[in-house]
Amino acid sequence: MSVIDKVPDSHGPRRWVRISHWTVVASFLTLVVTGILILMVHPRLYWGEVGNDLVPALIEIPISNNHQPEGWQQTTVFSSVPGSPVSADRTYSIFNENGWGRSLHFLAAWLLVATGLFYLFAGLFGGHLRRNILPAAKDLAPGALLNDAREHMRPRRDVGGGPPSGAVQQMSSAGGESFALPLMLLTGLTMSPAVTAAVPFLLDVFGGYQSARTIHFFGFLALLLFVVVHVAMVFVTGAGRQLRAMTLGK
Repeated sequence: MSVIDKVPDSHGPRRWVRISHWTVVASFLTLVVTGILILMVHPRLYWGEVGNDLVPALIEIPISNNHQPEGWQQTTVFSSVPGSPVSADRTYSIFNENGWGRSLHFLAAWLLVATGLFYLFAGLFGGHLRRNILPAAKDLAPGALLNDAREHMRPRRDVGGGPPSGAVQQMSSAGGESFALPLMLLTGLTMSPAVTAAVPFLLDVFGGYQSARTIHFFGFLALLLFVVVHVAMVFVTGAGRQLRAMTLGK
């Protein structure tokens, strides 16, 4: 009998866990959409302090720039000195308005941080982390991990409440919450000149603004991979059951 079968969770996750889960989902989706829009302004990654069109890119992302002229435009005059860049075309397509994307990205990030801190402290003092996130020592044996991975890949009937987490799922969740998310937060803060003016050692830790941006991007890919696997496992283990458990608690 597998870990999933032997301890059915008839009551499903508690209400605060469900609310935290869907708040994280909304925040993450907002961060993905706005992050892609921000990346489209300059889809090139660098290492070090400087990154612009005159510097060779470490990686060039194969997506279109979002600042191509389209729709209604207004010319903004910068300088009347002969031979200087005198104007720029400002477009008003939603994909060219990068300011709202950055603002929303910032707000969604702090909503995610606040929800994560609430989840951490509530789970720590309420026992949720010990019961559902942190694996027991006996479950970390190679044989137990292999069996748990095999059982999670077995399709299941769509009945009852959501199954308890196995060691593999617990380890991936704990890794994302304790490493990937803090890394994304710190690299995001490092990309802000206002933050690094107050906390300059962040630039030394990550090797510069552009290095932090590159690490931030690969951290995003790691989190995206985790989410894809997480959603796939929801369908493998019974999407209807899992969604009922995480929305209705039963």
